[in-house]
Amino acid sequence: MLDWLRKDPQEQPFVEVGDKQLPIVIRRLAPARRMTLRLSPDGREVRLSIPEWGRTAEAIAFVESRRDWLASQLCALPQAEPIAPGVTIAFRGEPVVISHDNQLPRKPQLQGGSIRLGGPPESIPSRLKRWLEGEARRLLTADLAQYCDRAGRPAPQVALSSARRRWGSCGPSGTIRINWRLVMAPNFVRRSVVAHEVAHLVHFNHSPDFHTLLGELFEGDTGVANDWLKREGRSLYLPFG
Repeated sequence: MLDWLRKDPQEQPFVEVGDKQLPIVIRRLAPARRMTLRLSPDGREVRLSIPEWGRTAEAIAFVESRRDWLASQLCALPQAEPIAPGVTIAFRGEPVVISHDNQLPRKPQLQGGSIRLGGPPESIPSRLKRWLEGEARRLLTADLAQYCDRAGRPAPQVALSSARRRWGSCGPSGTIRINWRLVMAPNFVRRSVVAHEVAHLVHFNHSPDFHTLLGELFEGDTGVANDWLKREGRSLYLPFG
């Protein structure tokens, strides 16, 4: 339905898919020649890219026409298991099993293919998340220092993000934020995001100069990393919501 047309135009438009109301985030892009629709990695919003000259009403109507496709995308989302002993999560792209033993320290410890910890079972999810955030900060700080050195820029302090819409960002002041969930992705994926944001310290745009610098900074294939995030990024939101 198009009830949003009768509301304040400043309100967030949404589309009803089954029993869910999904916000619609519209981005106008100069290079775009057609509308591109996708579901956010966590399945909580619909993202639509349209040409700069595109009309909002036509964009929303396009989303409405693809409700069946959105419903199929929601159904295809992998289902998360509650964080508990015996459950497998990813760390740096590798599966690790949560192992609990009352005789172990409360702080998680990585040993081989397991994350081992003691303490109250009910606090495992929160303690495991804090540990992952700490590991993310450690790895991202090292990544940032390395790429800033290559770019000839001083390394800012990394800020962890829990953003739903982006994996990384670089603000006008040079503040770099990286989604902590990337600690669960393969190393090359995490590093590609950091290299991307460091390139923005030099070129605050997506110009040819920016892409040339990114290719010089990052030791891998950014296209492969981006494809991984498009294909597997949703899974990074599952364990901790």
